[in-house]
Amino acid sequence: MGELSIKIKIIDREYPMRTEASDEERLRTAARLVNEQVSELRKRFGLDDKQDLLAMVAFLSLEEKMRAEEEKSTLERTLARKMSTLDDLISSVLAE
Repeated sequence: MGELSIKIKIIDREYPMRTEASDEERLRTAARLVNEQVSELRKRFGLDDKQDLLAMVAFLSLEEKMRAEEEKSTLERTLARKMSTLDDLISSVLAE
């Protein structure tokens, strides 16, 4: 599709970017979510410092990503065990 030039606004600042058209919606959604988190943190903690707010958003986002990766890893191990058990059962039935 080609690259687009877009501007993403985070807090009160615009950031010009070049992106593939297929990625534009995801980038705009990410910016909207960052702004929503900043607003929520501002209300919850009474913070006004933009750097503190962005640092907290970055920290909370990374923590959430780490949690999701741990859950994914646990699910993959569980799936592998169940697949192995299923394979053993099928093998034993076929061996009879």
